[in-house]
Amino acid sequence: MYSTRREDLGAIFKAGLDRVDPYKMLIDHVSYDGTAMTVKLDERFHSINLDDFNKVMVIGAGKATAPMALALEKILGDRLDGGLIVVKYGHVEQLERIETVEADHPVPDENGRRGAEKIISIADQADEQTLVICLISGGGSSLLPLPVDGISLEDKQETTQILLTCGAT
Repeated sequence: MYSTRREDLGAIFKAGLDRVDPYKMLIDHVSYDGTAMTVKLDERFHSINLDDFNKVMVIGAGKATAPMALALEKILGDRLDGGLIVVKYGHVEQLERIETVEADHPVPDENGRRGAEKIISIADQADEQTLVICLISGGGSSLLPLPVDGISLEDKQETTQILLTCGAT
């Protein structure tokens, strides 16, 4: 039986979405055998012995970071000690070990600034016995707004709004 164009287009669209699903990508490319975490990248395998670390933490930001964090929680289980991600409002998953901060995108807000400070705190507490895994997807520049001294969050919000209004990406 022949399929219709509509069915073909639907199948192509679904295949494209499946190919870039952040949860599936991590599940398909990261594994943990109780000792080593292995990442498959371009048909090569990169392994790290998690027994070499006292703690495994996750930090990150982006609109697709929550499903990536969910996948890491599933893969690493109890070996994951915690962490924090910053995501766009509404782009959350039910995480057990990784804290989630929701913030605004594309114009940054105070939640994003506080999330950025918390991520810096986690990174500052890490030592040579801490493995820090960083998850990044699109939107990080808005979701982690921590302006340098002399630039306020309001300055960054205003500048972002001007750039968006004039069509900048």
